[in-house]
Amino acid sequence: MSSQDMYSASEPFSSQTAPANSTLRVLVASLIGTTVEFYDFYVYATAAVLVFPHLFFPSGDPTTALLASFAVFGAAMIARPLGAIYFGHLGDKKGRKFTLVGALLTMGVATFLIGLLPTYAMVGWLAPLLLVVMRLAQGFALGGEWSGAALVATENAPAGKRAVFGTFPQLGAPLGFILANSLFLLIAAWLPSDNPGRPSEEFLTWGWRIPFIFSAVMVIIGLWVRLNLVESRAFNNVINQKKVVRLPLGNVIKQYGWELVLGTFYMLATYVLFYLITAFSLSYGTAPTTAAVPGLGYDYTTFVWMMVFGAVFFGIFTLFSGPWADRWGRRRFLILITALIFVYGLTWVPLLSLGEPGVIAWLVIGFGLMGVTFGPMGALLPELFPANVRYTGSGISYNVSSIIGAAVAPFIAVALWRYGGGGPFWVGVYLAISAVLTLIALLLGPETKDVDYDA
Repeated sequence: MSSQDMYSASEPFSSQTAPANSTLRVLVASLIGTTVEFYDFYVYATAAVLVFPHLFFPSGDPTTALLASFAVFGAAMIARPLGAIYFGHLGDKKGRKFTLVGALLTMGVATFLIGLLPTYAMVGWLAPLLLVVMRLAQGFALGGEWSGAALVATENAPAGKRAVFGTFPQLGAPLGFILANSLFLLIAAWLPSDNPGRPSEEFLTWGWRIPFIFSAVMVIIGLWVRLNLVESRAFNNVINQKKVVRLPLGNVIKQYGWELVLGTFYMLATYVLFYLITAFSLSYGTAPTTAAVPGLGYDYTTFVWMMVFGAVFFGIFTLFSGPWADRWGRRRFLILITALIFVYGLTWVPLLSLGEPGVIAWLVIGFGLMGVTFGPMGALLPELFPANVRYTGSGISYNVSSIIGAAVAPFIAVALWRYGGGGPFWVGVYLAISAVLTLIALLLGPETKDVDYDA
């Protein structure tokens, strides 16, 4: 890594002579890093339903084991704001590129090590403890990844195209989801089970480890791309104008506390929707119809293929959302989409009552709404903050929302479904309530489409 790549706040250099990133390099670097990060994250989400309740959380009650597995899934969300603070501090003082490389390495090492962990049968309660540690490391890394990737894309965007460029790091979410689940499907097909309710012994013994270990290959590719980046004009301006702050966290809390609150609630409905339509839906979709609290009764392979099909619409609508948000404004566009999420939450039961076409529609609509609400966030959250605290501010908003939204969403959803007495109805109500809170924040917040992004 060159001295220019590792410069400090005391070593300004002219943005007039600094090399520029090409459009292709920007888009690939922002996309591939988040794809790797989200792949790693969703590999765990799939294993949390399929593998970990059997191997790391033994219990006579399958629901208790599943809830324990989801609790560890949520633990990563607790670590994400800490990662946002740490990597945000580095990103606002040392630069976006340097910080993004560190976040990607942390995520990659943690995911690789999960693939090597001993199970409960081997080492007892040390197994879930080690899993928690690795899961916390994943969350810590993802806390620093997203905002850095969003800044690489949007700070290098042409005028009037920030939302378009900002959708490329967001596209890493559907791509990572599709890659992770497709790999699990291929392995499950290679190691088929005779029991529809339980993976094969070969899969539980060693097959589940392959997706975690495979992540090392993707991390190497992501590092190679990111090491070829140069810093953006916006960050160079911060250096040259001596606007670097000593403690970005203190500055952003003191001067931009309202923006932190707005950004946190902007993301709430998005987080709840996504983790319901992925982690919860897999549990509900594959639970037997004959159980005391019935699910949809699909076998794992069939339902995951349905989810992958839905995730394709996630990717398509993520890309579409950028031009729409640039044309109509982030606020107006997201108010409309959040209102649709509210309606969607209240119409789950009628959709699911239509049989398989209704289930497919439930997944496709949910993933489609996820795309159009998630896409503009790559531009909207960073636009709330000036360049010298943008990494920290956008990262904290994004990741604090993960605690009140994503961390508890699968856990609350399973509890509402199993113990709430209304099946999936109360899960939909839970989503609708989160949409109302996001709508309130959007109505109170400003339009950011035309802010000076280099300042």
